Amino acid sequence: MNQRIELIVIGGSAGAIEVLRAVLSQLPARYPRAVAIVIHLPAEGPNLLHEILAVPGTPPMKVAEDKEPIAPGTIYFATPDYHLLVEAGGTFALSVDERVHFSRPAVDVLFESAAQAYGERLMGVILSGANADGAAGLRAIAAAGGITVVQSLESAEMIAMPAAALEAAPGSIEVDIPALAKLLRSGELDGR
Repeated sequence: MNQRIELIVIGGSAGAIEVLRAVLSQLPARYPRAVAIVIHLPAEGPNLLHEILAVPGTPPMKVAEDKEPIAPGTIYFATPDYHLLVEAGGTFALSVDERVHFSRPAVDVLFESAAQAYGERLMGVILSGANADGAAGLRAIAAAGGITVVQSLESAEMIAMPAAALEAAPGSIEVDIPALAKLLRSGELDGR
């Protein structure tokens, strides 16, 4: 992975939690990048993803807070029923603006704001999901010079989200789950 990457944004919906469990458990405790994640969850549900996915020896995981500075080596999760945005100064913002693709938080909102703030220092990853949320955001990341990655259709439980993302950002790296874990961990892909 290019050493310029400072922030990785990940979005998914149905089928994405198991992918995150497999991938995040592979990251070392002293991971050099920040990671921000939006997963579609019910607005009234408990906000426990950071606890469910935490594994000893991995980077700290927490819920992103409004105006919180983005710190390397931390994995942040969006709060249910709030959009998660990245501001130009490297902080998070929370918003209750209208839903996007029937979702709040929406992947597009995180990705588009992160593309504006980080440009070529950003990597965007789209995982399994059942709608087109994230496709426009991934296109924005590509346009800003960032790296775009999409879970392969063969490995995705629900293909609508990755298929829309590949159509919107056709130059994206397409990976299965082991390759995604390796890419995020070491920056390398088998056979590339």
